[in-house]
Amino acid sequence: MKSQQEDFSIRSRIRSFRFAFEGLGAFLLKEHNAWIHFMATIVVFTLAALVGVTKHELLALVFAIGFVWVAEMFNTCIERVMDFVSDQRHPEIKFIKDLAAGAVLIAALTAVVVGLVVFIPKLF
Repeated sequence: MKSQQEDFSIRSRIRSFRFAFEGLGAFLLKEHNAWIHFMATIVVFTLAALVGVTKHELLALVFAIGFVWVAEMFNTCIERVMDFVSDQRHPEIKFIKDLAAGAVLIAALTAVVVGLVVFIPKLF
């Protein structure tokens, strides 16, 4: 019996990158929170360039920002799947969606703490 897994090919790897970029584009076009994160990302990197952060500080900022973006994208996926599963209000679906939103909140608060640790000494 042949495996469901397709053989490795450069063409299929390139296609998978195309799908990933299409997903990023759709996320930016359809999700309002993506624009909030995008603007925050621009502000943080602009401020980092203006105050002259170190390589290690920049790395911390990049990881914190990436953490928030990934959390928001997973949250969006979870919300969309739950809306697809049922359009009725259900306590378990509410719990799942609230938990995913809570994960984004924790990621965002973590990023704020990283930003404060990096920028407060440089600004004051």
